[in-house]
Amino acid sequence: MNSQDCEADAAPGPPACDYVATWWNMVLRNLRSLPHSCSTLRGKIAALYNSFTSKPLKEHIFPPLMDMLIYFNFYKAPFLVDLKKPESKIPHTVNFYIRVEPRVMLGIWHTVPSCRGEDAKGKDCCWYEAALHDGNPIIVYLHGSAEHRAAPHRLELVKVLSDGGFHVLSVDYRGFGDSTGKPTEEGLTADAICVYEWTKARCGATPVCLWGHSLGTGVATNAAKVLEEKGCPVDAIVLEAPFTNIWDASINYPLLKIYQKLPGCVQVLMDALRKDRIVFPSDENVKFLSSPLLILHGEDDRTVPLECGKKLYEIAHDAYRHKERVKMVIFPPGFHHNFLHKSPILLKTVRDFLSEQWA
Repeated sequence: MNSQDCEADAAPGPPACDYVATWWNMVLRNLRSLPHSCSTLRGKIAALYNSFTSKPLKEHIFPPLMDMLIYFNFYKAPFLVDLKKPESKIPHTVNFYIRVEPRVMLGIWHTVPSCRGEDAKGKDCCWYEAALHDGNPIIVYLHGSAEHRAAPHRLELVKVLSDGGFHVLSVDYRGFGDSTGKPTEEGLTADAICVYEWTKARCGATPVCLWGHSLGTGVATNAAKVLEEKGCPVDAIVLEAPFTNIWDASINYPLLKIYQKLPGCVQVLMDALRKDRIVFPSDENVKFLSSPLLILHGEDDRTVPLECGKKLYEIAHDAYRHKERVKMVIFPPGFHHNFLHKSPILLKTVRDFLSEQWA
């Protein structure tokens, strides 16, 4: 092979966008030859072409990629679970749905306190709904990314809380589990607000707590801020393994650490988050809250490092007028990101805090 051949082999080919543009132009030329009756189709395809070529290729790729990595809702494990039949996974629980918007229906499991387990046998949704008025405190559980309300670590937490005397409403946001719709930050926030208000409308004077885990902590503080602005502060908030904002969370997220090693990728990821309007700014939200706030974090959490929880606590403690309303509890190594429910002190920690705040 001579030097000229080597230079030819090494020369870069046309950019991928050039190939796409050439293909689209060929499609458009062929469309012009279609009968007049196809003019609507021709117009739609031309508009699609203009929309595609008006943006850099990375803008078509990275925002959807970040959507996928942040929510991970396509991973609907555990598989082969009939979400309409929760009693196959957890006792004294009923499945029901709430319509948030015309095309958004949320799947929810309501687990009553274990002390009411016998009463709940054979009962329908109407009985469970009326049970919210029985005086036992209620938790609206907002889970993290991926999987759905039947994920094993989520069910274990619900069992602990049920044994501790709580009603638990386990919510699948839009696009998760069998809930319809597509996840967005605004949408998940609307889902949480809708379920909280639905519950408050049916529970009388019984207090309702928003409990968020991981991604759910961002949803919880978003919802709490909106409710605060409406003049209806949340009765209490529990944040389990919280982050300060989605960017700080992304920096430490295992899957995204791979992309950070690529040149210029950090800036591309930041641009994609801005494009998708994904922020979940808990560090800003807590500055506007007055609700009792309990932060729980594991010392050996590698998904959302302890420093994120500490920083959020400091921001909230500085901002709250009544300092006694903010508390942080750090759990010793062994519970990681998803297993604080295994701690023997979790239930007592939560009950003592809420009892003191609601006294």
